[in-house]
Amino acid sequence: MGRLAVLLCLASVAAPGATKLLVTVVEQRSGKPVIGLTAGDFRVLDDRTPRRVEGVEVSTGLLDVMLLLDTSLVGGMVQPLAGNLIEQLQPKDQMAIVAFHSSADLIQDFTSSKELLRRALAGVKYGNVPSVLDALYAAIDGGFKDSGFRRALLLVTAGLEGSSRVNEREVLRLARRGSVSIYPIYAVGVERSLFENLARQTGGASFSLRDMKRSMDGPPGPRIFEVVRSPYVLLVSGNLSLGERVKVELQRPGKFQISALPLE
Repeated sequence: MGRLAVLLCLASVAAPGATKLLVTVVEQRSGKPVIGLTAGDFRVLDDRTPRRVEGVEVSTGLLDVMLLLDTSLVGGMVQPLAGNLIEQLQPKDQMAIVAFHSSADLIQDFTSSKELLRRALAGVKYGNVPSVLDALYAAIDGGFKDSGFRRALLLVTAGLEGSSRVNEREVLRLARRGSVSIYPIYAVGVERSLFENLARQTGGASFSLRDMKRSMDGPPGPRIFEVVRSPYVLLVSGNLSLGERVKVELQRPGKFQISALPLE
């Protein structure tokens, strides 16, 4: 079985002359994933050129989840959320925990053991200056090298960026090359536009904890994982790979958060 088939756990193979696009669609107001969409609901533009959507599948299967945890001076405010996210793992999913400040440090390698993940989280120390983009780049660059399933990176952050050496474009290129979807989860909205763009261009979704508290009861972990587990794979006409300027629109009324990740 090929790498892409393993990564997406899809039952079928793309038709000849078609390329694949991972797409996540979330209702703007509620934060819920939009389910039940068909090929006719989507419009795909590749650098403003329309590409026909030939089919849609729901991406199912196991996850390799990297929890990238803010350990800055204010990062402790998001630790309870990290614990709640650990509890959302299904039996054969795997999670790794990476702490970030001015660098990215592996705290716990990929495991299905919630107990090991809880212990690792309990030992995290806080009190550094955050460099979000540097940490993302370092985590993606080596963190998924042995990953066999769909790759999701949950960026759990207070929401502040320090002074990173790499830029946003470099992070996006690396994420797309490695088929990694980024899901920023943040407490304050200082870097909101950055987080939204990281999600939009990698097939992920961004979550404001403040907005979620207003719109729902209970902890946010179940809703976040509901979104993580609900992307579509679009089969798009043409042999040419989809470029960096691919845009997906939903042909139905409403306000949506739509993200896309071209797949090799």
